[in-house]
Amino acid sequence: MITGVTKGIKVSVETTYQPEHSQPAQEHFVFTYRITIENSSNNTVQLKARHWDIIDAAFPVHEVDGEGVVGKQPVLEPGEIHQYVSGCNLRSGIGKMRGHYIMERIVDGRLFNVEIPEFIMIVPFKLN
Repeated sequence: MITGVTKGIKVSVETTYQPEHSQPAQEHFVFTYRITIENSSNNTVQLKARHWDIIDAAFPVHEVDGEGVVGKQPVLEPGEIHQYVSGCNLRSGIGKMRGHYIMERIVDGRLFNVEIPEFIMIVPFKLN
């Protein structure tokens, strides 16, 4: 598990290769990632948007921007946790992702970025 903290917001990431959904002969490797967001600050915050850089070893960087996460814009009171699972397809079987969330501090509407720690995705058989 990879973890980072920005302004009291803790983001942890766990990745899993999904062999049953992958087709290595067609350069199609599927990974899921579970993200846990914990509000350790003293403020209520809302996750408004996300930005991802997806780096697939031998291919150009792919950027993804969008509202919320998996169709939600969760509000987290101090001490609350939000968890979700999403996925990523790679063509090379080796890659990484990094990014940030845009959060809003509810008390004053101030927006701020929360870094998502960079995490690596490698098909297990490519490690040997």
